[in-house]
Amino acid sequence: MKAIEELIESSRKIVVKIGSHAVSDEAGHVNREAMRSIVDQMNQWMKRGKRVIIVSSGAGICGIAAINKWRRKDDIHYKQALCSIGQVELMMLYKEFFAEHGIHVGQILLSADDFENPVRNLHIRNTLFTLVDEGVVPIINENDSVSVDEIKIGDNDTLSALTANLWGADLLILLSDINGIYDKNPKIDPEARLIQTVMDIDRLEKQIDMNGTSAFGTGGAITKIAAARSVNRMGIPMIMANGTKMDILSHLESGQETGTVFLP
Repeated sequence: MKAIEELIESSRKIVVKIGSHAVSDEAGHVNREAMRSIVDQMNQWMKRGKRVIIVSSGAGICGIAAINKWRRKDDIHYKQALCSIGQVELMMLYKEFFAEHGIHVGQILLSADDFENPVRNLHIRNTLFTLVDEGVVPIINENDSVSVDEIKIGDNDTLSALTANLWGADLLILLSDINGIYDKNPKIDPEARLIQTVMDIDRLEKQIDMNGTSAFGTGGAITKIAAARSVNRMGIPMIMANGTKMDILSHLESGQETGTVFLP
């Protein structure tokens, strides 16, 4: 799809949201090779002068991988504790894979409060610019270990849109477990049709069935479309693609894979 190829080629500042399915296998275990592949592709972008910020899911999965005996615990305190453990595991993986290219990473954990408070907002923005300008890749996630409903962002689709707007990104890419936005749920309807270009989100919402969420993710089509609306208002295009496919970023840029592009 030419629009996706041209967008990636022309964009210098790119926010990539990596969904939980993109860093895990079908059993919900951490997929090291998938993570390494995504990092390798970003390294190629950086060699060409692009700047990258990652919004990464996967802390819960990494936490369960570290302490599997807590898998079935429904208590919120255990879930937050797992995310606390998993954040360390997740960052160690990103550190390991980026270090293979001589690149440092920095972690930023955020809550809704951070974006709503103008002073915190400014400090986050300054930190992002400093890290990126020095060649460090920021890895952003919600501060799940301490977030409660009142200050919870809720999903990384929304967080990635907030980050893209704050940074003034040229492009937001959401890597999910499906190829893009369909007119129906592709997991239950074999006749679902991929919508490759969206220029009117209001019209899109009237045309499609947005029900259904994934087993490991917290967001469905609704949160992704809301993210697109948010960044499009700021003049930022968004691409949604299947992050479970190997070399997805490279293949999107070369035209070997497609997705849904939301144009402002």
